[in-house]
Amino acid sequence: MSDKQPGPEGRFSALPGIASVTLEGRDALAFAQAQFMSDVAALAPGHWHWSGWLTPKGRVIALFALLRPSPDTLQLLLLDADPVEFAARLQRFVFRSKVVVRVDAGLAVSGTFKAPTGAAGARFAATGDGGLELDLGTPTHPRTLRVGPACAHDDDDALALDWRLADLAHGLPRLTSGQAETWTPQQLSLDRLRAFSVRKGCYPGQEIVARTHFLGQAKRGLVRLVAKMEMPAGDVAGAAAPARVLGQVVSRAGCEALAVMPLDAGDGPFEVSGVTCTSLPLLDGLER
Repeated sequence: MSDKQPGPEGRFSALPGIASVTLEGRDALAFAQAQFMSDVAALAPGHWHWSGWLTPKGRVIALFALLRPSPDTLQLLLLDADPVEFAARLQRFVFRSKVVVRVDAGLAVSGTFKAPTGAAGARFAATGDGGLELDLGTPTHPRTLRVGPACAHDDDDALALDWRLADLAHGLPRLTSGQAETWTPQQLSLDRLRAFSVRKGCYPGQEIVARTHFLGQAKRGLVRLVAKMEMPAGDVAGAAAPARVLGQVVSRAGCEALAVMPLDAGDGPFEVSGVTCTSLPLLDGLER
């Protein structure tokens, strides 16, 4: 990830692949606590943290930033999943709970490589147009994400690419539809983001997640890879002959990628579909 801040300072640009879904009602918190992998009950109003939804086998269906605008309202900033399909699937588990699942079709998500004006860390802030801003940066790499009423903004492909590179550099996987329901939270190193709980009680996949944690069975995690050309999708193999498959690319942007690999895979070199790459350290600071 480059240290430069792309584009004119303070200019917001659209961030593709992020959508808003709201849970609202007196049972919204309890419903989310029973469904999502983070400790939703510990989330104070005005704050947010990383979370996700798992299959009963402990595989990640979708990742999202989970906000609590009010005691009975939760807002999900859904990463890379179809919001309509996600909401419909979640709705099947509502049963008699007093909660409404709504796709916020009128909201737009944008970002800038500048520190937020009001948000800080896990605390989000209101914007003048009725939207919200989140601190998605670190002291050395500031970023502001804004979600609010759809309005005119730039569509800067370079900024959007740099945003994804920053996500990957900090260990936030951006999962394509082909990678959904494939990986456990530990395989995606989501403990680095404090995105799941092993102590809060039951939720889909909790038994798998907790067993892996308490028995120390996590043998794979995210490795950040970099090449001198655009990173392809595919299996990651050792560069030495005979090549041995070590892992699989799960997210990529430009010349970088995140791959699920053995924790002892080393620094490389590796190969992905004939492209030589090496590993880079994951950056800290995006946990909330």
